[in-house]
Amino acid sequence: MSRTDLTRGPSHGPAPSSRRTERPSPSGKLPLPALLALATAVFITSLTETLPAGLLPAMGGDLGVSESATGQTVTVYALGTVLTAIPLSAATAGWRRRRLLLTAMGGFALANTVTALSTSYPLTMGARFAAGVAAGLAWALLAGYARRMAPAHLQGKAIAVAMAGIPVALSLGVPAGTFIGKAVDWRTAFLVMTGLTLALLVWILAAVPDYPGHRPEKGSAPSMLGALKVPGVTPVFVLAHTLLYTYIAAFLDRLGMGGRADVVLLVFGGASLLSIWAVGALINRRLRALMITGTLLVAVAGGLLALFARSPALVYGAVVLWGLGWGGAPTLLQTAAGDAGGEQADAAQAMLVTLWNVAMAGGGVVGGLLLDAFGTGALPWSVLALLVPVTAVVVAARVHGFPARRDAS
Repeated sequence: MSRTDLTRGPSHGPAPSSRRTERPSPSGKLPLPALLALATAVFITSLTETLPAGLLPAMGGDLGVSESATGQTVTVYALGTVLTAIPLSAATAGWRRRRLLLTAMGGFALANTVTALSTSYPLTMGARFAAGVAAGLAWALLAGYARRMAPAHLQGKAIAVAMAGIPVALSLGVPAGTFIGKAVDWRTAFLVMTGLTLALLVWILAAVPDYPGHRPEKGSAPSMLGALKVPGVTPVFVLAHTLLYTYIAAFLDRLGMGGRADVVLLVFGGASLLSIWAVGALINRRLRALMITGTLLVAVAGGLLALFARSPALVYGAVVLWGLGWGGAPTLLQTAAGDAGGEQADAAQAMLVTLWNVAMAGGGVVGGLLLDAFGTGALPWSVLALLVPVTAVVVAARVHGFPARRDAS
């Protein structure tokens, strides 16, 4: 599917007579109410995935397991996405987009409710796996959905608006969930997520335009597999971020800053918001430069946390750099994958979601092993070590993924 096709929607498929228009905004402006609904969906998926990071001690104590075992609630969520994103994306390719989005978000409401009410670690893990399945459906859909709503020259900004749900989840959602967990209990935080999801379902019905699905033609599999050749779309960057972020509460607790976890997460998320604003403004002209800069910022942050973690001021400074480097990464990677995927952009997005969540799962597992074997001090060193090859890969990706010619345009 070309960029033009993504803008106007597939030419085949039924044209609904009583539904919202399937064309981009005729005024040439971004359809903000619809895009903000998608951003809220992104917020819910991101917060559902990362919420345990601020609640590990309380969740582990209530479920009768260690912090590293509780950290696997992030891992199993990612596994649910890894194992189902590509097959479910293919199986639902012909579904109308709004129906698919409603189904995915309904899955989140159910999974978060079960998580909140569960007193069993295996049941909690099952609910988290189900939430990951719903995430696979949503993430393979959302970036392409946002692009189809916008004129061609605003598609990068449309994705940036939709992806703003990620830093908002990090800046407001996780700290708020951590606060609720302390003030009431961790179960209430997940029930709040259910209530927000139910409200979003109404918002989607009211404001988000519908689009037909797209059944890939025969011979499209090689194009989908070609997404694996995009060297800039690397799961190692996500792995580096996740193995530290998942255990950030434990890391801060070792430094005597455990009581400030919500503030640290708020600072991180605020920097992430600033990052995604900058990415939205520059992505159409500086995709490659932004990705290189983001990778270097996260690497520097890892180095500061490894060497100067005993200084609260430097911890906060490192967290700011971390947020600035990480906040725009989802938008950058999804835009690069969509561009590289060409006519199979949706397939490329499903592949990116799978690779992303392989890294998320790996981050939970590797971080847990490092935590048990070496303590939290090993986590920032691991981030730094992982990002050295990532930087080299992104710098070398001058043809596929992050072409130099795009930054020159």
